[in-house]
Amino acid sequence: MLQTFKPTAYKAFGFSIHSDIPLPELQPVVLPDDYADIVVRYADLTERWLGRSDTSNKTWVCTEDMVMFRVPELAVFAIENGSTISVSPEKGAAEDKIRLYVLGSCMGALLLQRRILPLHGSAVVIDHKAYAFIGHSGHGKSTLASAFLQKGYQLLTDDIIAVTLDQQNIPYATPAYPQQKLWQESLEVFGMDSRQFRPLFERETKYAVPVTSQFSNNPLPLAGIFELVKTDCSQLHIREIDKLEKLPLLHRHTYRNQLLSGSGLTKWHFDITARMSGSMAMYQIQRPLNEHTVHELTAMVVDAISE
Repeated sequence: MLQTFKPTAYKAFGFSIHSDIPLPELQPVVLPDDYADIVVRYADLTERWLGRSDTSNKTWVCTEDMVMFRVPELAVFAIENGSTISVSPEKGAAEDKIRLYVLGSCMGALLLQRRILPLHGSAVVIDHKAYAFIGHSGHGKSTLASAFLQKGYQLLTDDIIAVTLDQQNIPYATPAYPQQKLWQESLEVFGMDSRQFRPLFERETKYAVPVTSQFSNNPLPLAGIFELVKTDCSQLHIREIDKLEKLPLLHRHTYRNQLLSGSGLTKWHFDITARMSGSMAMYQIQRPLNEHTVHELTAMVVDAISE
């Protein structure tokens, strides 16, 4: 059941956030004068959604300053001007599920509107630098990040990696919030009891795992990217990504990349990824489909970095 709460202030992705919806995953903050970079609010978007002539066969509507989408039997969401996320719930909608979309698809669209590159993956801190693990869903990004946490490293972000460039074209990854999403089998690999964690809505075998004590709060240079690929192979294999492959790789793993064209961001995306590609090391790791290789993977990543 949805309830109305006094807006609460949080921080994530380098921004302050006021939200009508409780976001317990995020770090709470006290803000002066009720100012916030981002506002998450309830609003009635019914007429706006139905009034769009281009929604009849689409679940997404995209312009240069606005993204709207509808999740059937849940809500209509609108992300505008890189500063506002509006949520129009349907009757009986579950707030837990709404929160997944606010922190996922909505935040990814908002980062794009702010000209911040959202990569789909996790990032950890190694030797005071950020290293990203990117790949398609289910290929082991969060699991590999968790393996590094088990060895004492820190998490920077899980699911969405927010990347910006400084004036010298050095890419920086910004902290998100201190939580991972791990499948049951990943918890078992690390000897963790799933009963200690909250299952994600409608994903009974995927859990929200707080990592407050091993979370890095500071933006760090993004020094390398590792693409994880599950494939029909017998053993792990790593190779450095060729210069010509880097741009397609970054496009492939840009979070919600289907929004780029409608948002007028195709040229911007090409420019930022081209500048990122210039000096950054990128690797592809192929791993067997049905074998637990996460501990070997951590060693492989550390070896590649040390070289």
